[in-house]
Amino acid sequence: MNDLDALLKARGVSENLDAYITACVFNRTGTLAAFALGDGTLRLKSVAGWQNVPAHQGAVLCLAPDTGDGFVTGGDDGRFLRISAAGTVTEISSFGMKWVEHVASFAHPKSGLLACSVGKFIHLFSADGTKLRSLTHPSTVSGIAFDTKGKRIAASHYNGASLWFTASSSETPRLLEWKGSHLGVAIHPAGEAIVTAMQENALHGWTLPEGKHMRMSGYPSKTESFGFTKSGKWLATAGADAVVLWPFFGGGPMGKSATELGVTAGTFAKRIACHPEFEVVAVGFDDGSVIVVDILKEKILPVCAPGRGAVTALSWNPTGSHLALGTEAGFAALVDFSKAG
Repeated sequence: MNDLDALLKARGVSENLDAYITACVFNRTGTLAAFALGDGTLRLKSVAGWQNVPAHQGAVLCLAPDTGDGFVTGGDDGRFLRISAAGTVTEISSFGMKWVEHVASFAHPKSGLLACSVGKFIHLFSADGTKLRSLTHPSTVSGIAFDTKGKRIAASHYNGASLWFTASSSETPRLLEWKGSHLGVAIHPAGEAIVTAMQENALHGWTLPEGKHMRMSGYPSKTESFGFTKSGKWLATAGADAVVLWPFFGGGPMGKSATELGVTAGTFAKRIACHPEFEVVAVGFDDGSVIVVDILKEKILPVCAPGRGAVTALSWNPTGSHLALGTEAGFAALVDFSKAG
C-alpha cells in the first residue's frame, strides 16, 4: 500500500479471515496465536499454517490463553469452552441462553484458575475445569481481571468495581464505589491500584489498599482498551488520537498531566497492547493503522497502514517477539520483531 506497510511486508504474515475479529491472543508458550471471530470460529496460526476450529454457535465474544497450551473462549451461545493447541474443543460449562461475555485465566503449576462472567456472576474454575464457586455482583459484570499472583480477581459493573480473594469462601467482596457505568477493569501489576473505564469518556481508579479515588478524563471518545505497562509506571489507554499515558509514579496520576504519543490526526486509538518486557505499547486505530510506541525514547514505529478496517484486536506473545493484530473487516496479521535489522 505504502511505506507504512514496510514492516508488515518485511516481517509479517497476514490472512483475510472473512469475519469480524473480536479478539486475538497467544498461548502461554507463544507458539500459537488464536483469532476469535464473529462467525463462531477460532482461527489458530502456527508455523505450520492456519487451522479453522468451529467453536460457538454464534459469535466468539471473548478469548484468553488457557492455563496450559491452548485457549478458553466464551460465546453468545452460553458456552465456556477450552480449545487445545491441536484444535480439540471441550466444554467447561454451559449457561443456556445467557452470554459468556468475559473470560480470564491465571496459570500456576499448582493452582491455575479460570473465570468467566455471565450476567451478574463470575464463575470460578480450577485449571482442570472443576467449578469452584460463583461470585455475585450488584449488576452485569462488564470486565474481569486476575492480579499477577492469582490471589484476587476484580470485576467492573454499574456503580463501581468488586475485588475478591480467589481462595476465600467469603460471599462479600471489597466494593469500590463510584456512580456510573464502568465498562472494563485493570489491576496494577504490583496491586497498588484498580482502574475502570467509564461510559462518559473517562477512567476512574482507586488506590490500594487505601481506596482513594483517581479521576482520568478529557477523552474525545470512549476508552475501549487500556492496561498497565510491565513496570506499572504507566497506564496506557485508547480513546484519543494518540496513546494516552498516565503516570503511576511520583504521586501520579492525580495532579500529573498525561503524556500523548503517536498522534494520528483524524483517527482514534481503539486497542492498545503493552509489551510484556519493556515500556513499549502497540496501538491500533479506527482507520486500521497500527504503530508501536517506545515510551522512554518517545519513538514511533509504523507497523500497518490504514485501510483494512478498524483495529479490534491486538496482542503480544509472552516474550514480546511477535505482535498479533485483527480488524473488523477480518484482516489478521502476525509481525515478527525478533528478526535482526
